[in-house]
Amino acid sequence: MPNPNLFIETERLLIRPFKLEDVEPSYAMNLDPDVSRYTGDGGVVSKEEVERRIVENVFGDYEKHGFGRLAVEVKGENKFIGFTGLKYLEDMNEVDLGYRFMKAYWGKGIATEAAKACVNLGFNSLGLTRMIAMVLPENAGSIRVLEKLNFEYEKDIMEDDELTRIYALTKERHQAKP
Repeated sequence: MPNPNLFIETERLLIRPFKLEDVEPSYAMNLDPDVSRYTGDGGVVSKEEVERRIVENVFGDYEKHGFGRLAVEVKGENKFIGFTGLKYLEDMNEVDLGYRFMKAYWGKGIATEAAKACVNLGFNSLGLTRMIAMVLPENAGSIRVLEKLNFEYEKDIMEDDELTRIYALTKERHQAKP
């Protein structure tokens, strides 16, 4: 049973643990080249690969860390529109905020609303004191989301052979935001 704190309701969204029923719409979302352009994971190869990632990585993170990426629905629509959530990155010893949404939901504040809920979850319920977000420099939309949430640019790294920006947010900075 997933951590009950992983069920979040915002003004417009239901944010919940992934289910196997999310494989098909997640696969469809990732087939869109506009959606996968800035993901840094090389895009989705097959529906089976999406299922493997959800079962091994996402469900594994719930079991091992008590949190992970979460599916997002618009209230009343009862369908997967994307994901958000926190992921512990063992190789960096950091917790990463991530999000990805179907193109039909871009430009509506959905990513900001969902990501803000996960930032609050991390700092208020999970006891985190810091989190990062990784974004490709040309992904202006995602950078705007992070800046709205008070993340600060920290450094550039090479990740999956691509220049990647690291943005960071501390609990103190988050709480100090007006």
